[in-house]
Amino acid sequence: MSARTEERRPETTDAWRIRERSDDVQLALLLTYITIGWMTIEGTASLLLGWASKSLLLEAFGIDSVIELFSAAVLLWRLRIEAASSATSERVSLVEDRAARLVGYSLYALVAYVLLNSGYGLLIAKRITDTHESVWGILIGVVAKIGMPILAAYKLKVAARLNSRALRADAIESITCGYLSIVLMIGLAATRLLDWWWLDSVAALALIPFVISEAQAAIGGGCDCSKAEQSLS
Repeated sequence: MSARTEERRPETTDAWRIRERSDDVQLALLLTYITIGWMTIEGTASLLLGWASKSLLLEAFGIDSVIELFSAAVLLWRLRIEAASSATSERVSLVEDRAARLVGYSLYALVAYVLLNSGYGLLIAKRITDTHESVWGILIGVVAKIGMPILAAYKLKVAARLNSRALRADAIESITCGYLSIVLMIGLAATRLLDWWWLDSVAALALIPFVISEAQAAIGGGCDCSKAEQSLS
């Protein structure tokens, strides 16, 4: 009787692992849908407010949201492939690699935009911002600051369990959004109260080394999420 029990244990363990992974994939899909919904709202509002107020900072935040929306769309494609019952492990592995690379390249696009945006703001043009929309911009930043770290923390935990570089890189974009929301709030407030127009560009540059390292990890492989989790604490 004990021998039969021992024979069943591997099967039971395998079934439990399959069910657990399936639950993690469904959780990752839910987090991705939340990301897509919020980034659509955040990006649209930031771009419209930035255009109306001539705020370079709000426009930059809106474009960052568009990049994150692309990342979430790529991740959705990857997760839906694994969620399909007909997907083989080889197919999932191939899609994971492609998705991780695409999201990694989107992180490089974010770096390029921050560089160009900051350089333009510091060296070429000082745009006079209409600060009437600052209150709405700060409100967007507050919501992002509260929500993005929470969302990123869940993504990192699920990414570690799924061993997904693509999900980890997408979590890094959520961390980036949370960081930029602080820059957004401080920058808008400083512009409105103190006329410190240069602050947002300088602060955004400090983010570049972190984003580059995560882009390299997404494209090159590896999924040690501990460092990114520490950045949330």
